[in-house]
Amino acid sequence: MPRPAKKRHVCCLPLHDTFSPPCAAPGEPIRLTVEEYEAVRLIDLEQYTQEECAGQMGVSRTTVQGIYDAARRKIADALVNGKRLVIAGGHYVVCRHGGRPCGRGCRRARESAGCADNRL
Repeated sequence: MPRPAKKRHVCCLPLHDTFSPPCAAPGEPIRLTVEEYEAVRLIDLEQYTQEECAGQMGVSRTTVQGIYDAARRKIADALVNGKRLVIAGGHYVVCRHGGRPCGRGCRRARESAGCADNRL
């Protein structure tokens, strides 16, 4: 029996959870999990290394590598094939912060209103 998946720590839920080209291809949308979104945000936007991203998310580097690779494939499929992209679901927990940033890539540290306050 496999061990249960460890919940990944994410700073905040995405402010925008659906992306769609004007003439989206028919069919099921591409589903990007919240932890895949967080890995892309940390690695591509915040320029974390995979090791730093793993520390922020509370998982191993190899787990982050798998999450990140899956996210890139899904994003590429949505962009190349004109499919709708929906960010939802996954196995995660939103950081509670405790009044301080959860890491150098913490969106909450940069946003005075706090992105998670109204999304929890």
